Amino acid sequence: MSRYRKLSDYLRGKYGTRVHRLPINAGFTCPNRDGTISKGGCIFCEETGSGFGAMGEDVPISQQVRVMMERAVRRYKAEKFIAYFQAFSNTYAPLDVLRKKYESALMDDRIVALSVSTRPDLLQEEILDLLEEFKEKVDVMVEVGFQTSNYRTLMKINRGHTLAEFIDAVIRLKKREFEVVAHVILNLPWDDMIDVVESAKILSALKIDGVKCHSLYIVDGTPLGEMFKRGEIEICSLEEYVERVVRFLEYLDPRIVIHRLVADPPKDKVLFGNWGLDKRKILWMIEKELEQRDTYQGARFNYLRRKGVDWFGKGKGIDGGSDQTRL
Repeated sequence: MSRYRKLSDYLRGKYGTRVHRLPINAGFTCPNRDGTISKGGCIFCEETGSGFGAMGEDVPISQQVRVMMERAVRRYKAEKFIAYFQAFSNTYAPLDVLRKKYESALMDDRIVALSVSTRPDLLQEEILDLLEEFKEKVDVMVEVGFQTSNYRTLMKINRGHTLAEFIDAVIRLKKREFEVVAHVILNLPWDDMIDVVESAKILSALKIDGVKCHSLYIVDGTPLGEMFKRGEIEICSLEEYVERVVRFLEYLDPRIVIHRLVADPPKDKVLFGNWGLDKRKILWMIEKELEQRDTYQGARFNYLRRKGVDWFGKGKGIDGGSDQTRL
């Protein structure tokens, strides 16, 4: 039995067969790049907007879907699919444009879900109304950028929003019963273990449905890449990253589905990525550490809905001591 709730197991249990995500490049941009909020985007964002696994935006969406479906059937024996709008901010366009693009991706009955990746400040009520229309045809997942619970780090990476916008977006999405997935980066240079644990707590308290954990990679030509080349930042060690992932999982609600624990960096222009290792090696290290410690997702999930006397009357943290000293 797995020590955390894997996406593959969740999808097979829900749909009864192997399900494969189809990354789509719909040609969107981001208000954090075009000057609406800022220019240049998040300091780690490269020119594909984290959509390097998708085809070029000049390829019609229906063709992207068809080609990737055929490939997934041959390579993975997939039988059902998720249309995954991945690159940049996929709710950043007029409603009629969004509707047309989403509809063009649902061109086959084997597509069982629509997954849309976006920013928390791009989920206006009109957008949610539109996404709700598609719930009549397929399941709808909304992936929202969270990255970190640390306000100062959010400013450092030029996210252009704070934790408040993320919380607001999740509350409104959950009210409409969307499946919500949060993106989090566990090795940002300005974060430590306290931030990692706090992120797990916040996502659990918000009843997030899924979490996609990324190991930070650094691409040449990005602001973060320039900082890296000037020696202004340090990335934690691989051993520290494994420790952070394990601790994150321990504090995370065991109900939450884990979509990813390690990033898959692009092959070109990477200055730093996964400590030079294949992501499968790092995943193996994480799973081995969980096994050696005999721990699992939710092992420390005992901090919500507790009586105040547990915290203040006895002066105890979740492990019988201070939260910050017993992380």
